[in-house]
Formats: sequence, structure tokens, C-alpha cells
Amino acid sequence: MIQVLLVDDEPLVHHHLSTMTDWRNHGFEICGEAYSGPMALQALEELQAHIAIIDVSMPGMDGVELQRTIRERYPAVKTIMLSSYDDYDYVRECLRNGAADYLLKHRLNDQSLIAILKKAARELEEETETSGLRLEDGSLDAGSRTESLREQTLRLLAGQPEAAAILDKSMRLSGLSPGVVCYMAAAVQIVPFLLLTQTRSDVQINGLVRQAVELMQQSLGDLPERMAVYVENGRLAILFAFRERSEQAAASEAGRLMSNVSHSLELFLNLKCTYAIGHMCSSLSKLEDSYRSAERVLDNAATRQEPDSSLNDPRLLMTIGNQKQLLLAIERLDMEEVERSITGAFASVQKHPLHSQSVQMIVSELLAIGEKTLTRDEAGDGGLPSREELGNINSVAGLERWLIIYYEGLLDRLRRRQAQGSYSRHVSQAVQLILERYQSYITLELTADLIGLNPSYLSRIFKEETRTTFSEYLNRVRIDASCRLLESGKYTVKQISIQVGFTTYNYFFKVFKELTGTTPHAFVSRPPAAK
Repeated sequence: MIQVLLVDDEPLVHHHLSTMTDWRNHGFEICGEAYSGPMALQALEELQAHIAIIDVSMPGMDGVELQRTIRERYPAVKTIMLSSYDDYDYVRECLRNGAADYLLKHRLNDQSLIAILKKAARELEEETETSGLRLEDGSLDAGSRTESLREQTLRLLAGQPEAAAILDKSMRLSGLSPGVVCYMAAAVQIVPFLLLTQTRSDVQINGLVRQAVELMQQSLGDLPERMAVYVENGRLAILFAFRERSEQAAASEAGRLMSNVSHSLELFLNLKCTYAIGHMCSSLSKLEDSYRSAERVLDNAATRQEPDSSLNDPRLLMTIGNQKQLLLAIERLDMEEVERSITGAFASVQKHPLHSQSVQMIVSELLAIGEKTLTRDEAGDGGLPSREELGNINSVAGLERWLIIYYEGLLDRLRRRQAQGSYSRHVSQAVQLILERYQSYITLELTADLIGLNPSYLSRIFKEETRTTFSEYLNRVRIDASCRLLESGKYTVKQISIQVGFTTYNYFFKVFKELTGTTPHAFVSRPPAAK
């Protein structure tokens, strides 16, 4: 996959370019975005971009100067210039500095964009094909040689024609891997990659990927007989080359090295991974089959069955009804119902691999629903379990338990927020106890005892600060909760009266009518705008 960096000081241009076409379908991927020249140079230092699309007119360092600097520092990066002005001086200067082409914003469309990108990609491929000859005389440094080999390996695993021949030529002409007679590939998945990177920027994600690849390569040993290559979405491939034909010896050595890789990722980057090793093959042209066999084992390890298209079925994700039910439970501060919602969401994916998209997306949705209830300050104060902890979880059941703990902390946070208001400490404590226990037995006397106050004193300060009595406040909380349950349409009126803490249906009916001006049955029948 050809990696592309977008450089423009206007966010709308970034959005327009990124949504103009299906990048991946044409073999390209946006690896990062920069909004100034210095930011672009920093991104190129951290990312493995092949092409940079650069706006000519930017404040500070303009596109022409940036393109010239890229040509000097990163000669392997192809540049495509983008401008609102049809100025030949700009065109001539950029092409002189090695730009692949020059695009005008007002004439830009998906066809012209892809055509220019493919032109730049062909230039990259031509340089890659000749890189093997240049390796022999040492004119390429070690970093460029490594990236060239990795890029060729990626093309091989993607099934591109002639990729095996090009990689084999580069390895032979460079004097690498003499005497190799067979190969093997492994598939590695960082779990849960999607959840760990969801809140990170492109630059941060690519930095993490780069660290992981470098660490894995250190654990594996010298290139190219042991080569780690990043594929996508936390998935990596590892190529093994062997000088003997013993499949048992090769599998044993590959297993030992993969164990080292897994241990290093967890020890130094706190990343858990899972992996599978493919079958032995006699030539590079068959390495893709070995890698695909490893992927099949990896993606079906949890179910031990034939490949199942339902593993990534979007229908397994939470329905609108499930989401509404969870939001209602959060609003009622009902942890039992929240736990039931989480358990129900996980029921369909218990047998799926931890790294499957279905599992990752369900956890992502559950986290997003919870985060919607927090203010920006609350979300960033560190009081709730961190997403970084997800990297240490090694089972779907473990993810489910983590989410339950997360929601317990979330509901406790919401109770404290609701109780605090402008009240004194003791009244805030009383309000929080009401919110926690309104569904069961709670009285003024019990609350005063739990807080450590005299009931008469608590009654007096409670009424002074809230402008209502303890029992009136409690009834209001119960009736508010009952209204939300009535709107859900899931329970009968009698069931709701018990769920919100009333001991008799008649008393619930009386209080409901006093506070809402209507009966529970009439409330349900009212049009939505009147509720």
C-alpha cells in the first residue's frame, strides 16, 4: 500500500482530498496530515510516507521551499504540488526540484488525482526495481535498503504480479540470503489495536507502528532472512528464510522466534499480540499462500472452525434499541441494567477472536456511549480506567469485565456530579445516597445514620438548601425514573412502580399524578411532544 501524506494549511482541503475517492481501492492510503511546512517535515521524520501532496501557498514555509527541503532530506519521497493559482513560475520551480506533477485545486477531481498518484507510484516502482542493482555497490544506506525490501515484500503478500521476481532479484544481487532453499510466513495481530489507537492522531499511530516493527525486527535478527513488515490495522507479516528443507526444524525455529517477538512487544511496548505461522514453501512466489494460511489460522483460532464470514458481520454490532436501553440505564444510574446491556452486547461475540472487528467495534460503541455522558473535563481527568489498559487484556471475557468496571466508575462519577450542585457536603452526600438507593429502601433516618448526623438536623439543612423535604426529593427522583421507564415501553406500570422503589402500586399512582398532573397510563398515551 502506497502511503500518502497530505500537507495543506486549510482543514477543508484535507477533508476534500481524503473523501474524494476510495484511496485503498486504488492502492493508496493516507498515512498522515500536516498543516504547515515544519509539521510536514516532522511527520516525514516519523512516518514512512512514499508520496506527499503539498499546497504551494502556506504561511511561513511555503510549498516550494518545503518541496525543495524534502528533495534534499528525503529524496525517495515523491511530491505532488497543489495550488489555487495557475502560475508557471511555481510550476517550473516545483518540477525543477523533482515534483512528480502539479495540480490545480479548481480543476481537481477523483480521476485526475488518481492518475497523478499512479504516475508517482510508477516512478517509485521503477526506482524500486533498480534498487537491487544499486544495493551491490553500497550506494543505498541501510535504512533505504530495508524500506525497499519491506515495500517489495508487501507487494508480494498483496499478490501483485512480478513482485516475487523483483524481491528475489533484490535479495540475490545484494548478496543477501545465500543458500536459502525454503520460506515460511507468519501473521501477527496487535490486540486490541483499534481500541488503543482510536483516540490517537495519525502521527501517533504511525509512531507506534514504527516502534512495533523495529522492536520485532530486533527480536527476529538480521534482514532479510527474518523480516517484519506492517500490513494494516495492527496486522503484521513476518518472512522467514531457511537454508535447510526440514519442515520440523523450520517450524521449531519460527515458533521460538515468534515467542521472542510476542514477549518483547509485551515487555517493552505493553502490547499483547497473537500470531500464527503458515506452511513451508519452496519459493518466494508461494509465500503469499503461506501468509494467507497463517491469517486463516489466526482469525479462526478462537472458534476452531472453518473461516466464517460472520466474524466481521456488521449486524453483530449493537442495535439502536440496545443503545437506547443502555442510555436509559445510564440516565437512571442503574448499574444492574447497564451490566445486562453489556453482557447482552457481548453474547454474540463470545467465541470470536479478541482482535476481530466485531469485538473491537462493540467495545468501541460501548465506550463511545459512556463517553457521551461525560464533560470534556471529566473525560480527561484520569479518574476512569484508561484505554491503555486494554492492551493487557487477552480474552473477550476480559474485555467484558473491564467495561463493567469502567461503567461502575462512570455511574459513580455521574452520581457525584448530580449530587454536588451548590449544596453543602452533608446535603450532597444525602442526595447521592438517594440517587444510589432510590430503587430500594431509603429513609431520612437511614441516610442520617450513614452520614453521621442527627435526623432532625439533616431534615432542616436538606430543606433549606433544596427547597423541598427529603421525602419529596426522593419521590421526585423515583417519578422521574418511572417516566423514563414508561417511555421505553418495556415494562408494565406495576412493574415500574416496584422498580423505582414504591412499596405499593396505589401510593405510586397517587404520587405520580401529584407530580406530573396525569396518571401513568395517560402519560404513556400522550404524544411525544407533550411528554
